[in-house]
Amino acid sequence: MSQKSSMSQKVRNFTQQMGDHAKQTLKLVATVAIAANVVGCSIGNPYVDDADRNDVITVGDSIFDLSGEIQAFLEEDAGQTFRNYTQSGAELVGGVLARPIVDQYADAKAVNPNINTIVMDGGGNDILIPAIIFDPYGCKTHWWRWSISNSCKGLVDDIYVEAVTMLNDMDSDGVENILYLGYYYTAGAQSNLHQAVDYGDYRLEQACSNTTANCTFIDPRPVISSSDIIIDGIHPATSGSKKIADLIWPHLASVL
Repeated sequence: MSQKSSMSQKVRNFTQQMGDHAKQTLKLVATVAIAANVVGCSIGNPYVDDADRNDVITVGDSIFDLSGEIQAFLEEDAGQTFRNYTQSGAELVGGVLARPIVDQYADAKAVNPNINTIVMDGGGNDILIPAIIFDPYGCKTHWWRWSISNSCKGLVDDIYVEAVTMLNDMDSDGVENILYLGYYYTAGAQSNLHQAVDYGDYRLEQACSNTTANCTFIDPRPVISSSDIIIDGIHPATSGSKKIADLIWPHLASVL
């Protein structure tokens, strides 16, 4: 082969490699965009730094933040407003789609460190986002995999450690009450995450029990049905938000 032909072949190979790389990049960007849309990070509510009860804050993900209805129902029950730092798409620690929950708490402290009560959730997106994109941890079940993988359990176990650390830090800061909302079963195209939800709630409840903080775990699984979830299979409809608020309210009312 002549030097000219060899050079032409190298150029063609390089062009093909660049084309394949571009396709992979575009596919990844598109997949992340889809995941971002599903977890609701494109819609949400800004921080609320000033309220009737500045000592009560909410931190968490789009279960709270996407519609804002859970907070609205709780404030209606209380006849008072609370500070709100929830962010759609938030993971417990880290993540690229939204301010993580540990940082939401830090932001709330920076505005006003006098925090007595926290209403929160967290950890769901740490499982959901990778599961939607490529499911690298094997958190979805299929006809060919009836149970979640050990890798998925390891991911949830890591979330447990992060949750305990966060809750202990809140306790050290003088927070008196933490109401930790667990997760309900996803629906529709996301219904194959039920086992991951079960194991996640099991470990989050353990985190709430094993922390030094006064933490109450609230399990929404018994009351939320598929009819209480919007079309994305993840976020609560108005009926679901009302049911969740009704679960939280007795615990919150007792500490206000």
